[in-house]
This record gives sequence, structure tokens and C-alpha cells, in this order.
Amino acid sequence: MTRVTPWASKGDILILGLAIATVLGAFITLWHKDQHGAEVVVMVDGQRWARLDLFQNQELHVPGRIGESYIQVSDGKIRFADSPCPSKLCVHTGWISQGGENATCLPNRVSLLILGSDPRFDTINF
Repeated sequence: MTRVTPWASKGDILILGLAIATVLGAFITLWHKDQHGAEVVVMVDGQRWARLDLFQNQELHVPGRIGESYIQVSDGKIRFADSPCPSKLCVHTGWISQGGENATCLPNRVSLLILGSDPRFDTINF
């Protein structure tokens, strides 16, 4: 009679379980930190135009290269509500709130950068 050997021994299963637990623990600990930003820098044509508190609700009209961008700050978030650019990609970015996040209107040369003690992203590669 031929004996069928299992695909893994008890030791193999234990090592595999520990590896999966380690990866999940690292993911939860390192990736899911809530690094909510407290301030935002508004840049116009590469120069700092304003530094705002994200928890002070306000609306701004920011002069850019092709017109005024309308910015809203509300409850710790900021967004482009309207902009004179043709594609409106900056408006479609929506609300941002995490440290390191940014929204930019390239045609109008206006950008928003959330400041945080531990930015969410330090580099992005394509």
C-alpha cells in the first residue's frame, strides 16, 4: 500500500501562519495610521500664497495664471470647488485631508499641499 504524504508538515503550516500574521500585522500597523493634516499650503506659480488651518472653515478665491480658483476648507478637509481650467481635474480630485496629499490645477498653476508630521507618501514612482 502506498502512503500519501501531505503537501506540508505541521512545521511548514506553522511557519506559513506566522509569516501571514507578520505581514498582516505590519500592514495594519504601518499603512493604516490616520495622519490627518492640520495645515495646508496654497501655492501659486511655485510661490507660497497662503498657509491655512484645516480646522477653520473658510472659502478662498485664489488668483492663478488663467483666472481665479475657488477653494473650500471645511472640517479638516480642503478641495478645489471650482477652477477656470478646461478639464476640471483639480475639482474632480475632491476633498483631501491626509498629510502629504496634494491637489493641483496645472493650467492655473495653483496647488494645495497638506502638511503633516508624518506624510502619507514620501515618494511616488511611475
